[in-house]
Amino acid sequence: MQGVRVLEVAQFTFVPAAGGVLTDWGADVVKIEHPERGDAQRGLVHLQNLAVNPLRATHMQHPNRGKRSVGLDISRAEGRELLYKLAAQSDVFLTNYLPTARRKLGIDVEDIRRHNPKIIYVRGTALGDKGPEREKGGFDSTAFWARGGSASLVTPKELEGPLTQPGPAYGDTIGGMNIAGGIAAALFHRERTGEPSEVDVSLLSSGVWATAASIDVCLDINQVPFHNPMPGTPRHGANPLTGVFRTADGRYLNMTVLVPDRYLRDTFEHLGIGELADDPRFSTGGALLANAEAARRQVADAFARETLAHWREKLKTFSGQWAAYQTPLEVGSDAQVVANGMIYEVEAADGGPPMRLVASPVQFDRKAIENVRAPEAAEHTEAVLEELGLGWDRIIELKDMGVVS
Repeated sequence: MQGVRVLEVAQFTFVPAAGGVLTDWGADVVKIEHPERGDAQRGLVHLQNLAVNPLRATHMQHPNRGKRSVGLDISRAEGRELLYKLAAQSDVFLTNYLPTARRKLGIDVEDIRRHNPKIIYVRGTALGDKGPEREKGGFDSTAFWARGGSASLVTPKELEGPLTQPGPAYGDTIGGMNIAGGIAAALFHRERTGEPSEVDVSLLSSGVWATAASIDVCLDINQVPFHNPMPGTPRHGANPLTGVFRTADGRYLNMTVLVPDRYLRDTFEHLGIGELADDPRFSTGGALLANAEAARRQVADAFARETLAHWREKLKTFSGQWAAYQTPLEVGSDAQVVANGMIYEVEAADGGPPMRLVASPVQFDRKAIENVRAPEAAEHTEAVLEELGLGWDRIIELKDMGVVS
């Protein structure tokens, strides 16, 4: 996307994450921030229970890597004039402001296209830009996780309340990738037809898409057949070579051998119980399923005799599918993650050790993503205004007025 300019008027993670992906792909993303407060997310002092170091704020680095930041008060006429000039030179306008704010600030699609009829206008919303709740906001914990069905699907019925989403910005990050894909399609459409699109992605639509395979079934049979069991509770009669297994050191791994016949002997031999491959109760897929409970006990006992480190090494030659349940810290040093460039480094604003960030998941021509750190608030104001043709006298005048920083 080298040569594509994106003008971003957005805060927090959901929509800015899309801009971050586009910088990974080579786009020039100009982020508009309030000249005094910056992105509201810069004000977070705690991320869940973790105190935030503002100079190493990964929650800002993640969605804002590679961007240029301009401090601009778009509630002022002089600020909107500069915004419109930037829009006139941009390919994409990206925002997550609510309809009322868009109208008040003069950044709705009609306002922006008055200055650039060919611009692609992108809205990221909580609940969609239509319907009775279009004016409402939301977060991924509400619109994506709770309302989209994920919480219901993962929570065992025996628990007294629903499970919360796994970590900060979970639905935001997934939804941001959806927006980036929509922008790519809109740019392709404009290239082919000359017609600019309006692109809409919501946290709700992203959450519903994430659970689509389950929702499709429920709609077809008009009931909810899914029941996520409590941890450690086997599903009776199910394939004993699939599921979660505990190791000797209290860790867990998942083994998923969906077609047992082909992998029976290999599985049993890797688990150190190769004699079971000749036991009539387990020697064929049909026999295995008919004696599923007995087989599952044998498999579970075998895994429980050794540590996860042992199984990581032992199962390297296993032809079936398995994976260890890893912590986020372990993911960062996973050999496959590292080998495939899923983590990269950026310089830190505090001059300390480089910061390691997760790269967006798409690679082109087998090349790993490379990028630079997120900007400090208003770090590129002067450079971008100079590109618009403003002289230093005018820039200083606007600074004195509080329009830019």
